[in-house]
Amino acid sequence: MDPLYGQKSSYPKKNDLNENWVVVNAEDQILGRFASKVAQQLMGKNKPNFQPGTLIGDKVIITNAGKIRVSGNKMDTKKYYWHTGYFGGIKARTMREQMERDPAKIMTHAIKGMLPKNKVGSKLLTRIRVFNGDDHGMESQKPVAITL
Repeated sequence: MDPLYGQKSSYPKKNDLNENWVVVNAEDQILGRFASKVAQQLMGKNKPNFQPGTLIGDKVIITNAGKIRVSGNKMDTKKYYWHTGYFGGIKARTMREQMERDPAKIMTHAIKGMLPKNKVGSKLLTRIRVFNGDDHGMESQKPVAITL
């Protein structure tokens, strides 16, 4: 008897991949918990035919990114670093300063850290749209509002 009897796995076909647009509201959500739920939605872990390495998840529109919450005193202690490309060009900004400039980058950075670190993760990151207010202007995609 075959030792692998009954242990078959299926790989989703092209016609099984149905991508939906979903809208989630980030108002009064904790940043890390919210980002992990959005990452699961992007990867498709909520679908019954989930397969790692496939683009099976939904496309996500995030609204009210500027009204996200963080626990503790991360607003003053957490720093975002980047390099200008010149010698000694390391720059830093606190989370509060970054929130005043562009809260969408904070949300994108948090979600990026929870996606796979490979080509699939880079592809999944292109499937999110982050907006600071309620209006997203993407009604033509017919997004469905969900709560995470």
